[in-house]
Amino acid sequence: VVGPEVALGPDVVLKPHAVVTGRTDLGEGTVVFPGAVVGEVPQDLKYRGEATRLVVGKRNRIREGATLNIGTEGGGGVTRVGDDCLLMTGAHVGHDVWIGDRVILVNQVAVAGHCVIEDDVIIGGLSGVHQFVRIGRGAMIGAVTMVTADVIPFGLVQGPRGALDGLNLVGLKRRGVSRADIAALRAAFRSLAEGEGAFIDRAKRIEQDSDSPYVQEIARFVQAQSDRQFLTPH
Repeated sequence: VVGPEVALGPDVVLKPHAVVTGRTDLGEGTVVFPGAVVGEVPQDLKYRGEATRLVVGKRNRIREGATLNIGTEGGGGVTRVGDDCLLMTGAHVGHDVWIGDRVILVNQVAVAGHCVIEDDVIIGGLSGVHQFVRIGRGAMIGAVTMVTADVIPFGLVQGPRGALDGLNLVGLKRRGVSRADIAALRAAFRSLAEGEGAFIDRAKRIEQDSDSPYVQEIARFVQAQSDRQFLTPH
């Protein structure tokens, strides 16, 4: 089923029983698998039919039973998915969510409204992300994890209550990050975990102490405006 306001890019594939509706744009080469519902109205009781959108980038795979909702007027009006993402069976992308490039949502992951999931994030199966949470670039969320606070870039979060257990070293190595930068990240993480003062003050110190672009990225992420607190190292 394809709605009248849907825009399909070149080489988009819609498999049997896929539904694409609403004001939805699907980018080149995206594949929507059977039973997925893309572009339905938000699961938000305040929604009154405003002209909001869903924009999906290129070469995404939206697997069986996944659901992606359009945005809301109060949340900016657009739900957005980047390029080269894999949204596995039963994954849910709520209204006004912004997902970057090369993100993987494993089976039955639920991302609530207004979240920001940056590039190269992996979220393990059966996990949930609380509304307004930000997950920084390259973070890894383990399976069956509830994420209720922001996750620093390159962080590793595990356990049902979402503990920040360390750095996503496997992901960093796979992406070819240098040993020097990984060492700088390790030192910065120790400072965030063991340093004195508020978490944001520790972030300011690591920004001053290291010229690694990866450490700088963490520091900027922590200092940016957010509606949620941070998962902090234990």
